[in-house]
Amino acid sequence: MKRPRIVRDGGHLTPIVGHIEPSRMNSDAVEGFAAMASVGQMETRLEAGITVSDMTMDAAVAGRALVVIVDDRTAHGDADSTGPLVSELLLEAGFLVDGVVVVSNDEIDVRNALNTAVIGGVDLVVSVGGTGTSPRDVTPDATAEVLDRELLGISEALRSSGLAAGSLDAGLSRGLAGVSGSTLVVNLAGSRAAVRDGMATLTPLAAHVIGELSSLDG
Repeated sequence: MKRPRIVRDGGHLTPIVGHIEPSRMNSDAVEGFAAMASVGQMETRLEAGITVSDMTMDAAVAGRALVVIVDDRTAHGDADSTGPLVSELLLEAGFLVDGVVVVSNDEIDVRNALNTAVIGGVDLVVSVGGTGTSPRDVTPDATAEVLDRELLGISEALRSSGLAAGSLDAGLSRGLAGVSGSTLVVNLAGSRAAVRDGMATLTPLAAHVIGELSSLDG
């Protein structure tokens, strides 16, 4: 499957014959389908059912984050209500949200989205969806290939708080959490209840982990 090339340029995403060219990236041009931008409402649809939403906002304190929505229907054109919710909750927690990437329930697509975010240097990647028990729920499997170290405490805390809140998909989620390079990667279940509860549990833990990773980088 041919993947479009994305480069960051001044916070704008511009489609250019089979790939997208933004024009300012923190380091190198990234091969893939990253969303490195800033909350306007611009949305660009790419081949293979991948959607990138461009977002713009003031600088934040907690770090840079990217949201990956894993959902077949959204990837093929249905409205995305989950991405804006996760972005709003991240903003409230003090994160700069680089963007929202929507991919189908395909292990390669999910893995590429996560890898691209890590290469792009974000501090936190939150994926939503694809954590259940059906054959199409492949997010944890793709995530396992990306992680250097798993953080069981975070995934267990998300399941525990989800069950306590009555969110069965969160409580039964196969979602993983861990570190890839200097990026924290976390899988959330796909329901809005799971997202709200999961983000409330995750954000203080993420801030602690990001702080530790930043001190190692320094």
